[in-house]
Amino acid sequence: MKKLLYMTVCSMGVLFAACNPPAFTPVAMPNPWQDDYSAVSSMGDYRSWGTYNVHDPSCRKLGDYYYMYSTDAIWGENRKEAEEKNVPLGYIQVRRSKDLVNWEFVGWAFPEIPQVAVQWVRSHAGGEGATNIWAPYIIPSGDKYRLYYCVSAFGRKTSYIGMAESASPEGPWTQRGCVVKTDNSSVMNAIDPSIAVDSVTGKWWMHYGSFFGGLYCVELNPATGLPVREGDKGHLIARRANYRKDNLEAPEIIYNPDLKQYYLFVSYDPLMTTYNVRVGRSDKAEGPFTDFFGVELKDTTNNYPVLTAPYRFNNHPGWAGTAHCGVFTSDEGQYFMVHQGRLSPDNQMMNLHLRQVFFTADGWPVVSPERYTGSTPRKFSAADMAGEWEIIRVQEPVYERRLQAGQILWGEGRLKEEEWNVSHLLSLERNGRLGGNKGSWELSEAKQLLSLTLEGEVIDNLIVFAGHDWENEQETVLFTGLDSRGRSVWGKRIN
Repeated sequence: MKKLLYMTVCSMGVLFAACNPPAFTPVAMPNPWQDDYSAVSSMGDYRSWGTYNVHDPSCRKLGDYYYMYSTDAIWGENRKEAEEKNVPLGYIQVRRSKDLVNWEFVGWAFPEIPQVAVQWVRSHAGGEGATNIWAPYIIPSGDKYRLYYCVSAFGRKTSYIGMAESASPEGPWTQRGCVVKTDNSSVMNAIDPSIAVDSVTGKWWMHYGSFFGGLYCVELNPATGLPVREGDKGHLIARRANYRKDNLEAPEIIYNPDLKQYYLFVSYDPLMTTYNVRVGRSDKAEGPFTDFFGVELKDTTNNYPVLTAPYRFNNHPGWAGTAHCGVFTSDEGQYFMVHQGRLSPDNQMMNLHLRQVFFTADGWPVVSPERYTGSTPRKFSAADMAGEWEIIRVQEPVYERRLQAGQILWGEGRLKEEEWNVSHLLSLERNGRLGGNKGSWELSEAKQLLSLTLEGEVIDNLIVFAGHDWENEQETVLFTGLDSRGRSVWGKRIN
């Protein structure tokens, strides 16, 4: 009888152990690439630029690959060397990937800058500008692919958005004409196109613009991809009060069919330093769009939430310029954001940042604090959360910079210390308390949502998920969400 009882207790112990595995601890995992790419920065190294020299990206799953198209901005560009090595600079960079981690540099989309765009810009900018192609946007249409792009002169409204078509995401491309063109007499600026197709009516709407007058939306003819009314420049959808100084650009429009909402992502401030992403939403593709507090984006009030901004975790020099995003979905319906990240302290090298996107309980998008490396999804228990964490409270820039055309002046390319969103250590103790008597925490294991009461402030519905700790080269637990003021809250468990 005693032997039987002993065997039963042992069996129960094995059963309980199987049902309650040891708490998760971060697992060592090397990064898939180095952030400093100076070793492969010469013009002849372009086939090694899979995640390097990425600026203003647009990404979509097209056939067997995810394709990414971006402005041809290159750190250490040397046109003489490029000419000697027959490297065709200036014509939209193209990449592809099957797993969103390993990227192959395919080449350049066009053999030249379309002459009609060059002529328009230079004839209205004193012979200047039109030296490369900016901010492409890809969208499928039937059995064709449409690639929108812009050509401009820096600091001017002399700009041209054109469109080309191809039967393949890799071209060759046939030019189909002008979508919008502007000059110094225009209110708006024809750059940074992004398109939404109305889920009910099938109408196409192109969002575009910059700090010159704000962002605009114009209806396109689905059959041609060009405006329904020739010469139409559309209606205002977003602006800032001091638009000549406070930069606003890079609209990216997506539709979430589950939430039945259109989301307009926009970029604030100078692209090399305090560039940051914000977002509004609407039940119509053409707007109006409202923010976290119900304020219209075409009002002159700065809008929230703030999703990304310059940040620095421990063991890394940090990232500036974290904006001008593209947002897309995987075959499995997972949302992702791509944008440039400029490696500090000099903020010149442009790395690909690709982050998972989640939607909060009240329908706002938030992004992972870390770049995506294909981590295996898993659920976490309360025991898994106990440990040491780095927390970042993402804030908007506070330092008043001298700007020209919405961008920094030469010599101001490094961030000041007060402009950084830096991490702070926080201990989540097993008893549900925060270290240092800072408050408490609680995990809903069913919903994988974390609630923090931090120094009297309640921050709830923080989304918990598995991800990669880039700075410490390990797989770990991450969380992301928003506080009551519409600012992102990021966390990663470090041990």
